[in-house]
Amino acid sequence: MTGAVVGVEADGTEPAAPPRLPRMRGFAAWPPQGTPKHEGKALRQSVPRAAHRLLELDAGRPDAVSAVAQSNAGRIPELTPIRVGRMAATPFAFLRGSAGLMAYDLARTPTTRIGTQICGDAHAANFGLYGDARGDLVIDLNDFDETVHGPWEWDLKRLAASLVLAGREAGADEDTCRAAAQDAAGAYRRTMRLLAKLPVLDAWNAIADEELVSHTDAHDLLGTLQRVSEQARANTSGRFAAKSTETAEDGGRRFVDAPPVLSRIPDADAAAVAASLESYVDTLGEDRHPLLARHAVHDVAFRVVGTGSVGTRSYVVLLLDHREQPLVLQVKEARPSALVPHLLTAGFDAPRAGHEGRRVVLGQKRMQVVSDILLGWTTVEGRPYQVRQFRNRKGSVDPAALAADQFDDYGRMTGALLARAHSHSADPRLIAGYCGKNEELDEAVADFAVAYADRTEADHGQLVEGVRAGRIEAELGV
Repeated sequence: MTGAVVGVEADGTEPAAPPRLPRMRGFAAWPPQGTPKHEGKALRQSVPRAAHRLLELDAGRPDAVSAVAQSNAGRIPELTPIRVGRMAATPFAFLRGSAGLMAYDLARTPTTRIGTQICGDAHAANFGLYGDARGDLVIDLNDFDETVHGPWEWDLKRLAASLVLAGREAGADEDTCRAAAQDAAGAYRRTMRLLAKLPVLDAWNAIADEELVSHTDAHDLLGTLQRVSEQARANTSGRFAAKSTETAEDGGRRFVDAPPVLSRIPDADAAAVAASLESYVDTLGEDRHPLLARHAVHDVAFRVVGTGSVGTRSYVVLLLDHREQPLVLQVKEARPSALVPHLLTAGFDAPRAGHEGRRVVLGQKRMQVVSDILLGWTTVEGRPYQVRQFRNRKGSVDPAALAADQFDDYGRMTGALLARAHSHSADPRLIAGYCGKNEELDEAVADFAVAYADRTEADHGQLVEGVRAGRIEAELGV
């Protein structure tokens, strides 16, 4: 039997070496140098996982009333009492509106310095359902006003603390509340490990849908999610328009006053918002342009938004197609992230100055597998805005209304969702290497969550007392 010797060509010459290609910007190096998993594991030496239980408040920390008053700066003055009143309702509501104060505290806790695109406001009520381009429902993070590049730990700790507060508000016992926080951290760690083992494209395209319920063993949530899904499917532009508009004199439709939530605005203001949509269209892919070109702008109104955003400028724009079927867009003011002043303290660079609406939109697209196809940004009278579909089959679980036996399930589901969102901009192998296999990190995060929930209850008490003493104005029950 004859044949060529391995490593030698048939004519006896040495085989040609494979070409040496230069490293291309934007791609991984080859051959690889080290492994992200080992790099992550090595970080445990400088930042032990148990260190994440630490919460040390410094003497310069602002009191709750001062922090809320500062966060109201730049908002519409007549609306800030509504925001304060909503934050004063419960400790969980206070947490929802105080992302900046928590960022101040988190900046003084240990971090691994592993950066990723973070939500910045990943509390338990900022997860929910929304429709994709085909009308299917997706479960994911759904609020990105505070999104920045920052420490992954900040999102995880905010989620865990919010679960404790929501559980307390629902009447769950302390063991249940702590278990929900620990389960969220555990699901985050296990999901990151799972994503680290998958081919990159599979991990990247992991859809956040009902299959996640099975992955996280959240079967007690199935009934709740089914009810929320049914509500979400009915939560559309058409339904909102049917309730909130009337026939106008020119045969079109216009919004009906429903103060303080929905209000008509002067014609000049409405014209400025409508005119801004021309530059908004330029922020969309060209494949979306024919879709909007088949809709006409009919009316613009002002609409008050959720707890953390109350006082910002937010408009709804009514568009109708040739069959008078509505499409409603939300044009919402994009303020600088409340986390930015605290990033340097944690060793992270502040984002470069730019359009805040663009920051929100790009951050959302980096974290979600499926995003609103009409997500874009614009500028109205010098202020930056984000633009998105309004009532795009959105639905959410109220964590403070869950039954006690559902909290651990909800914690696992949201922890897994958060890990998947972070894995788009941070290598899951790196975070998984740090988090490891055992529950050391889970327990530390749970300890932190309980301690921070206690701190938030004290802050909430300060705000309530401040309202009673007249230090800050609040409009309750709105």
